[in-house]
Amino acid sequence: MKSKVSEMEGGGNGDLSIDTLNLNALPQDCIATIISFTSPRDACRLSIVSTIFKLAAGSDAVWESFLPSQYQALIPSSLSFSSKKELYLSLCENPVLIEGGRKSFWLEKVSGKKCYMLSPKDLYIEWVNTPTYWRWVSTPEARFEEVPELLSVCWFEIRGKISISRLSLMTLYKAYLVFKVHDVYGFDYYPVNLSVGLVGTDGSMRTAYLDPEHVLTEQQSTLVEDEMLPKARVDGWLEVELGEFFNEGCIDDGELEMTAIEIDGVIGREDSFSRGLRSGPSRLIYVTQIWAWIHSQLLNLLLLGKACCHVNTRI
Repeated sequence: MKSKVSEMEGGGNGDLSIDTLNLNALPQDCIATIISFTSPRDACRLSIVSTIFKLAAGSDAVWESFLPSQYQALIPSSLSFSSKKELYLSLCENPVLIEGGRKSFWLEKVSGKKCYMLSPKDLYIEWVNTPTYWRWVSTPEARFEEVPELLSVCWFEIRGKISISRLSLMTLYKAYLVFKVHDVYGFDYYPVNLSVGLVGTDGSMRTAYLDPEHVLTEQQSTLVEDEMLPKARVDGWLEVELGEFFNEGCIDDGELEMTAIEIDGVIGREDSFSRGLRSGPSRLIYVTQIWAWIHSQLLNLLLLGKACCHVNTRI
């Protein structure tokens, strides 16, 4: 790498001499310290510079700097890893259950930002323990032991909260509602009100139709600008964005709240509707993910961390 350019006065010519610094001559631990101030992606790129850079970039000193503080408490005692890099990659590819299975935690692979999914047990869901309106079911497709299945309600409300201190600093977080639908009614006619923001504030607000087959009525020539439809995920679930929150690090003792609410119509399954069941559900969040089995599985409230460089993250 060039360190300086100096002009040599010799032979009457203005010859340029390039003084260079051989980074490969630096001690390996010095190179590792420098790399630890970059990012996981940069570390992987630097590993191809030379042999000594490869050794430094793969060292435990570098990859431990990319792990969250107190990461040891997140690792099940039954698991062991040969290196901190292997541990980091495992946390990116294999989310772990924490807090007795009430939350799921993982790292965003490119940036190392912390991501969370809140289980249905960690959410407030209106009437979730009333068998007439909801029922708890187990499914191999879900990340958590049980998820609630929506039968029929007239007040749909889901709320999730997470402490700001858990989130990565200087990071844009997006919340999503993740769910499945089958033989559902109500969500095609009535949009759900979504919001993400600090507790006690209005936060960002938007609306979305949770029925992916929603068809515009004659009175609707187009969707309202901020209304959305769910999108299909590669794992077979649907997701809809609830909103976003940028964690500047100015507040560390507050809570981020995500909500999904619909109280204007009756929502549920077709067979439930034919029995005249009515109740009011409210809706929850996904990045901080939400769960509402519309005769399918409810979702999981997932909190996805996204790097400030807007790297797309989907779990």
